Amino acid sequence: MKLQDFPEEVRPYLIPKPSGDYFYRCLGCGKEQGIEELLYVCPECRGVLMIEDRKWDRLKSIPGYKWRHIFDYRSMLTEPALRGIYRFHELLGSIIPVDHIVYLGEGHTPLVASNDRLSKWAGIPFWFKNDGQNPSASFKDRGMASAFSYLRHLIESRRLDSVLAICASTGDTSASAALYASYFVEGVKSVVLLPHGKVTPQQLGQPLGSGAIVIELPGVFDDAMKVVEYLSEHYPVALMNSKNAWRILGQESYSFEIAQQLDYDLEGLAVIVPIGNAGNITAVIKGFLKLYDLHIITKLPVIVGVQSEHANPVYLYYLERNREKRIFKPVKVKPSVAQAAMIGNPVSMPRVIELVEEYREAYGSEEGFLVVEVSEQEIMDSMLMANRNGHIACTQGGECLAGLKRLVSSGILPRRVDRAVLNSTAHMLKFMIFQEKYFMDNFEPDYEVRPKKDLQNQPIVVTFPEHVPQPGVKVSLTPDEFRQFVTAASEKIADILGIEKKGDIHS
Repeated sequence: MKLQDFPEEVRPYLIPKPSGDYFYRCLGCGKEQGIEELLYVCPECRGVLMIEDRKWDRLKSIPGYKWRHIFDYRSMLTEPALRGIYRFHELLGSIIPVDHIVYLGEGHTPLVASNDRLSKWAGIPFWFKNDGQNPSASFKDRGMASAFSYLRHLIESRRLDSVLAICASTGDTSASAALYASYFVEGVKSVVLLPHGKVTPQQLGQPLGSGAIVIELPGVFDDAMKVVEYLSEHYPVALMNSKNAWRILGQESYSFEIAQQLDYDLEGLAVIVPIGNAGNITAVIKGFLKLYDLHIITKLPVIVGVQSEHANPVYLYYLERNREKRIFKPVKVKPSVAQAAMIGNPVSMPRVIELVEEYREAYGSEEGFLVVEVSEQEIMDSMLMANRNGHIACTQGGECLAGLKRLVSSGILPRRVDRAVLNSTAHMLKFMIFQEKYFMDNFEPDYEVRPKKDLQNQPIVVTFPEHVPQPGVKVSLTPDEFRQFVTAASEKIADILGIEKKGDIHS
């Protein structure tokens, strides 16, 4: 729709102008820093930073129902910059001018409902929110759209001519960072550090295809992250991992979209998210808190974080019910099919600790935020079960479904919850290697996965006796020979499927 076609009362709000007063706040010492420079840790105490708006309360002058109208009408605009996450401009990047926004098609990912069979299997009805339908095929694009839009804003306003964007990754971050960096063509170069042998071939191919400099290091993600942190502290590089607070800011859009897609009615809802580096779950928490504070939603959903038994530091932290006695301890990870969540020392743990308490207080009880752990077996079984029922869930999506099933069967999920949204963070095609291992029963022992026959699937190769003519690249059959082949192939397939010829059925 064109601007003049919208209702007059909402028209002035649809194309947002820069507003607000953003700053970094340290979760360690509480000190504030300006955003004129890209900061990743507090220069005073090395603590984790969050981005806040000193003028946030200005948004409360607009009632919640009117914000709903603004966002709903804005989603109908044809302006590319406002088609994605920045249709919620005031909530996540209001200082960025519209013409500095980088948009590659991110956001607007669908909620796909479970069918009756899958709902029964899980215990309650649910939706997968398919963030694998973002441009680089993962949820990371939400954060990269924000981080690179702000980077573009700095480049444009300060006339920078050369920026080196760097990240460590388990796969999805590198694919997304490389994609968004490549959009600039000039001025921004992408470098990604990957743990050697710990990334699927599909995920390795993505940053290579986008032209990034890809460097593989020994160890796991946590080791590569330490190298990137050192580089960002001692060299002039732009860090694109979740220590970049602009990344986390953009990922809040996941919560905004869920609210909008459910007509802002979140009564009885649980939102289930895998926990890796803990940036995404903190963004989801913060996003719902913002909506609640502005009365855009009137009920907060239950938020559930899921971790594999092979990488479960957040789950272990919250096993201690007494807040005063909790002590965070990193864990040594074991191989996990949920590779994006195979992190033993989450960078965003300080954000988790602060925001979970804030969320539970706003929700009114500790039930507002829960953590559950699941086995690698449950993750794979759940992913395959989901995809047998019309979904394109990745292993992290399987992790969420496994978490929901375990919560329902154990009775831990609050009774008021009768529906859920599950985060499928990436496209299943990125993790086909694990499906193949399951089908072929060749998982390495460390994964602790044993395939179930009813979930395995392999192609059936049809062979023929020598006397049956067979087509080939360099074989040309006569019409009669080809008819013989079609007849023989059809009879073989009918035998495999257990079906009879039509004439035989009627006789």
